[in-house]
Amino acid sequence: MIAALHELRHSGLTHLGESGASLLELMAKSRHRKAENLRRYFKPSPQAMRELTSILGPGAERRR
Repeated sequence: MIAALHELRHSGLTHLGESGASLLELMAKSRHRKAENLRRYFKPSPQAMRELTSILGPGAERRR
């Protein structure tokens, strides 16, 4: 049961981050005082990273 709750914490923070929550919002939600402690809980998906990369890639100005 404890492991399941811990996994929910990981996935919940990841979903919030992928939805656009700021670092400060994620830290407030997770009650972390240091960003480096939050990093172990926030694991963006490969799809989220592709979307982020596409913002900066060639033709990004045309996509906005």
